[in-house]
Amino acid sequence: MRDQMTGDSVPELPEDSWASSPGTRRSMQSNKGRDTKPELALRSAAHALGLRYYVSKRPIPAIRRTADLVFTRARIAVFLDGCFWHVCPDHFTVSQTNPQYWAEKAAKNRARDRQTDRLLQEAGWAVLRVWEHEDPHQAAARLKDLYDRRNATRRDRNAR
Repeated sequence: MRDQMTGDSVPELPEDSWASSPGTRRSMQSNKGRDTKPELALRSAAHALGLRYYVSKRPIPAIRRTADLVFTRARIAVFLDGCFWHVCPDHFTVSQTNPQYWAEKAAKNRARDRQTDRLLQEAGWAVLRVWEHEDPHQAAARLKDLYDRRNATRRDRNAR
């Protein structure tokens, strides 16, 4: 099979593939799970404010959810959400190809995000969600404020 745009040879889709085309399959396989540009920018901005954190870690090992930044002592989990995958109110659009599949996928992602927030909050964690399009320095400032408040509360409890 040949790519219509480039004329390059394109491998056939495996029979069990959910992708609508070989190009879609290649595109989806190239999506990174961590160390994206927005993630690196947020980490750099947080580090510049003196914050130290774990990267790509489960806040609660028994719960199969991985946060992008984790502050174990302050019990803060930071998720940097992509506009497409997590249904950004400003930038999300339903895909033109296979729209029903992607609309259902987006709804499931949102439901899982809400469940993750609830589970972590019930366990005493603060959850901070940052959109990929947000300014990383402003997001890091929000994070620093939350971090300082959580640590002040912890110090107050320990002083009693």
